[in-house]
Amino acid sequence: MTTTEAKPVRTVPHPDRQDHHSVGELVGQATEQLSRLVRQEVSLAKEELAEKGRRAGRGGGLLGGAGAVAYVGLMALAATAIAAIAVALPVWAAALIVTAALFLVAGVLGMMGRAQLKRATPAKPEQTLDSVKADVDEIKGRAHR
Repeated sequence: MTTTEAKPVRTVPHPDRQDHHSVGELVGQATEQLSRLVRQEVSLAKEELAEKGRRAGRGGGLLGGAGAVAYVGLMALAATAIAAIAVALPVWAAALIVTAALFLVAGVLGMMGRAQLKRATPAKPEQTLDSVKADVDEIKGRAHR
């Protein structure tokens, strides 16, 4: 007696199957992904520039406050000079102390404003640029495979 054993049938993938994509479909997918990537990078750049703009605004506001306090300090200094000439020591000494305190506040506000402006410059989206460079490097790396 002879026994017949069934041999497994090997199937060869057919190019028309759903798991294979045409070049046109692959190019379409790549274009869609690249477009999405560009939109995301632009969105990141907008967020980064908005943050730098807010910092510049705060810095400018602090510098404006420093200028206003310095102006009041100059007025107090004028009052101090008048008081020094017109009256004895205690009045002008008090006015001089107030003037010094106002200038101290103006100096602190000025330094804080300057620091905020330094943090806001340069006004380029550094994180986004780094991210775009990484994306380009990744695309180049995959293109060479």
